[in-house]
Amino acid sequence: MNTNTVVEATTNAAAAAACAVQTAGAKLADTVGKQAAEGQAFLKQALAWLTEHGLDFAVNVLAAVLILLVGGLVVKGIVAAVRKALMKSRRVDELLRTFICSVVSKTGWAILFIVALGRLGVDVGPLVASLGVTGVVLGFAFKESLGSLASGLMIALNHPFKVGDYVITGGVEGAVTELNMMATVLATADNKKVTVPNAAVWGSAITNFSALGKRRVDTVVAVAYGTDLTKAVDVARTALQKVPGVLADPAPAVAVGSLGDSAVIINVRPWAACADYWAVFSGAQQAVKEAFEREGITIPFPQVNVHMANS
Repeated sequence: MNTNTVVEATTNAAAAAACAVQTAGAKLADTVGKQAAEGQAFLKQALAWLTEHGLDFAVNVLAAVLILLVGGLVVKGIVAAVRKALMKSRRVDELLRTFICSVVSKTGWAILFIVALGRLGVDVGPLVASLGVTGVVLGFAFKESLGSLASGLMIALNHPFKVGDYVITGGVEGAVTELNMMATVLATADNKKVTVPNAAVWGSAITNFSALGKRRVDTVVAVAYGTDLTKAVDVARTALQKVPGVLADPAPAVAVGSLGDSAVIINVRPWAACADYWAVFSGAQQAVKEAFEREGITIPFPQVNVHMANS
């Protein structure tokens, strides 16, 4: 390839590149011009809208803000008044008060937002209708949770137990440590935290050991068949009087309960405050055993008499 050919090729490439750059520049200028024209048109439309509707829009925004601010204070005052009124009722506990106040607060704020949107010119009719449809759909999706919520409301209305009570409910035994509208939290005797959905709580029997303030401690002691039963009953009753936590009213019940295979069974049933139940349970058995030993009353081991017939 000679020098003239190389020079010619280089010249053609440079010319092509210059043409491409010129074409790209023209397209870029055309695009920028169109965008500038569109921006100017939008700006003119915005200025025209602000000129025509700007004052009304500003007034509506200010009115909506005032509705939310003033309405928020009104809702807060209503909630405080409702809470104060509910606190005067002995049948309404803290769980129900919290739930009612929460419903009143959320309902009030929902109304405020709808009114504020209406003041801004938003058509709230379709919004309210869509909320109704959404509520139905969510109701089907969360029917179990809604069941627990309804059960929580029933628990709040009937208050079968309160925080601190020792209960059996939903197949779990323990002390109630927390109550809310969805679940009941129990602490078991071995210090496990168990959360029971309120649907399971209200849907089963509830045994409250703390509701009546007193519990009967049921225990038994066995004596030999040759024992003076009147003396054994008196000794057991006297021993119970010295056990800390045993209540005098109701008086402890001590009586012959049954005739066993190898001993006479005596029912020993003192009463105690709920908090003292286990201390009295243990103390009563120890006190009766020690009293029987001092008085020479025998507590027999299980035994079987075998009679051999002569062959």
